[in-house]
Amino acid sequence: MGFLSPGDLSDPLFQNLTLNYRLPRLILAMLLGMSLSASGFVLQMIFQNPLVEPGFLGVSQGAAFGAALAIIFFGSSLIVAEVAASLFSLLGLFLSVFLARKLRYGGWVLRLILAGIAISAFFSAGVGVLKYLADPLKQLPEITFWLLGGLWGSSWSQVIFIFSPVLLCLAVLFSFRWRINLLTLEESTAFSLGVRVSRERILVLLLAVIPVAAMVSISGIVSWIGLIIPHIARRISGANAQFALPSSLLLGGAFGLICDTVARTALAGEIPLGILTSLLGAVLFLIFLSLPQRRTG
Repeated sequence: MGFLSPGDLSDPLFQNLTLNYRLPRLILAMLLGMSLSASGFVLQMIFQNPLVEPGFLGVSQGAAFGAALAIIFFGSSLIVAEVAASLFSLLGLFLSVFLARKLRYGGWVLRLILAGIAISAFFSAGVGVLKYLADPLKQLPEITFWLLGGLWGSSWSQVIFIFSPVLLCLAVLFSFRWRINLLTLEESTAFSLGVRVSRERILVLLLAVIPVAAMVSISGIVSWIGLIIPHIARRISGANAQFALPSSLLLGGAFGLICDTVARTALAGEIPLGILTSLLGAVLFLIFLSLPQRRTG
């Protein structure tokens, strides 16, 4: 009992359930965790701020605005909502970079942080307006349900939609991991080592945000993975990006898969993934803060 027989493997229901539902959802859960954790690690390194996470530059709120806009004006078309969420999440990043270039207060990193806060607030207000305008019997529940996050609609079409951009960006980030160490240095020091700081920071930001934009368009708002997993990875592997970034990818993929499995099986009804990751992430964060700090030197 509990083992599969040859008859089970040839059963059409088993094949349909495994290949058309379980497998694409497993792939999406792992890619979601890997994208959020890798992006969070890169942003925390570049901004030298341990509280930065992937939604920091208006990406998550931009995706939420795009999805809500699609739900109100284009009905329940899943592909339209995914495309709109992707486009507006990237728009959030571009607006943050554009606004940061126009600000005249502080250095580049501080300007980008302030711009991201402003753009996120702008899109949050837009989501609030759209929820106010939405049909309270149909559209408003759909928007609220999407904002809670989840992979309940997983399919091979979604895997095909995001697989190439996500995997390509993560692979390039992985190959660039030693450059991320240089981007954490002072601009004058990094420049003396042959780094074109502004260009490479923007390139790395794009590589970190594009996978998140693609995944959030499918999963909705899933928080805390990109905040807590990089901390755990650095705790295990140290601060060197050559080792900590691969650790973030592995831990993030495993954490995404575990959270999605618990969300799907813990109760009779599926728990929204965003709620579960927030709960588990907050618990892990408190545990992390309670542990003694590693001594260096």
